[in-house]
Amino acid sequence: MTQPLISFRDVHKAFGPKKVYTGLDLDVFEGETLVILGGSGVGKSVMLKMLIGLLQADRGSIRFRGQEIVGMSEKALLPVRRQVAMIFQASALFDSISVGDNVAYGLHEHLHRTMSAAEIQKRVAWALELVGLPGVETMRPGDLSGGMKRRVGVARAIALQPEVLLYDEPTTGLDPINTTRINHLIRGMQRTLKVTSLVVTHDMGSAFSVADRIAMVHKGQIILQGKPEEFRASPDPRVRDFIHGMAPEGESLQSLLDG
Repeated sequence: MTQPLISFRDVHKAFGPKKVYTGLDLDVFEGETLVILGGSGVGKSVMLKMLIGLLQADRGSIRFRGQEIVGMSEKALLPVRRQVAMIFQASALFDSISVGDNVAYGLHEHLHRTMSAAEIQKRVAWALELVGLPGVETMRPGDLSGGMKRRVGVARAIALQPEVLLYDEPTTGLDPINTTRINHLIRGMQRTLKVTSLVVTHDMGSAFSVADRIAMVHKGQIILQGKPEEFRASPDPRVRDFIHGMAPEGESLQSLLDG
């Protein structure tokens, strides 16, 4: 059987009395797009942040290419963060610098000793062209639409040429046209760059558009994982209610989302 690129085993995470994960088990395989599905507040983004060490698991194991992430020092995490790049929900661009400098930021942080200024400029242009925004290097983030900012965030991530892309709610707040554009971009990155992608969302349309597999988080654990057609056919009422936007009898929809 193929070994997973990323594995979570019996991962626990709490913030004070709030238990987010109580035994997370999940495998991610090389080259796939895995969508992490679940309501607001169930810990989808926490999973991504634990993978790159922005948050530490309380216990359990998180491995990338067999290397244990839990307990790893900041210095040891640097090579991991070059290979596993996160695209944040709000793009997290620096408004005080140009688009080109935003895209180059990770290159200056991680590769300034091995890349010349000309090579960095060329890589920035390559990344922006790949996301459909050629020639915008001198613009400021404040001059961009919401959809363009998301694409610049993707360009910044792919400039490092990572193995894995982590998308944190990539379509939240976007209109339908830009949502479709971002969904196509996620699929395009997989085809063009052969990357592995983890996509966190609660948008069922996006999930079915981009996923090779889907894993659903509910009350601290993965309750179902499989191909999109398996989700559509699932008899589990928690899955069916989430897909169709309904709460089980006796529960409010908000209580379901809060997990």
